[in-house]
Amino acid sequence: MKYLALSLISTLFVSGGFARPSRLANREATRRLRGSRPFSGSPYVAVSSTTNGSDSQSSKTSVVTSSGTTLHDEYSTNWAGVVIESPPTGQNFTTVSGTFVVPKPTGSNGSASAWVGIDGDTASQSILQAGVDFTISGGKVSYESWYEWYPNYAYDFSNFAISAGNTITITIQSTSSKAGIVTLSNKSTGKSVSKSLTAPSSSAALKGQNAEWIVEDYEQNGSLVPFANFGTVTFTNASASTSKKTVAPSSGVKVNIVQNKKLLTSTSFTTNSVTVKHT
Repeated sequence: MKYLALSLISTLFVSGGFARPSRLANREATRRLRGSRPFSGSPYVAVSSTTNGSDSQSSKTSVVTSSGTTLHDEYSTNWAGVVIESPPTGQNFTTVSGTFVVPKPTGSNGSASAWVGIDGDTASQSILQAGVDFTISGGKVSYESWYEWYPNYAYDFSNFAISAGNTITITIQSTSSKAGIVTLSNKSTGKSVSKSLTAPSSSAALKGQNAEWIVEDYEQNGSLVPFANFGTVTFTNASASTSKKTVAPSSGVKVNIVQNKKLLTSTSFTTNSVTVKHT
């Protein structure tokens, strides 16, 4: 079962366009209009197994290559990237990090979000995460950085400038099952922001079972927003750590976005990187 992170944006779709909130209170009201949405399975090719949960469905496809290697992919209407579905036996993920270059979306109107997180897949009751939204409206591009402990809604970081081409490192750290710290560092400007968070409820305690590097088509007002053509996002220096061991995203599962029977992304990974391309 997968829960998509509540990515954020400081813009609000109004009559097919974007209206930018002018005050922090308006931004927070906008956040309340956006809800985290379960991973929504989308069978792009022949599905070999389907996992159903009370709130979600995940479509999984196993493909055997000419060399005999079995690849395991999942298809979604809203997530693209890599998910590690379990830590080393008897351990819990406590830190997940990754670095990416902020893309410049193209087209007329659309949005997407790049984020890093702990839990939200098999541990579906919570996600500790942070990321960057990139939006294009009438050809004008804007960016917002944010943090969230799902199922609470997301909040913007303030006074943290982001531009296309900036190199951003995201670090998510749980200090306990009910407390954590998220940090965004802009390597291009030398600026960093951090936020200490606590679980919004006892039922939202982290399990430390999942790690994610995701580009998301998020939900607002009950529907997915138009998915921006972001080009390519590559998470480098990507890692997930327990108290004893660090693992790479290559141990995870690739996820791609399919909408209206069209494949919208292409995900690949190396030992320490995850690349998501808009197709």
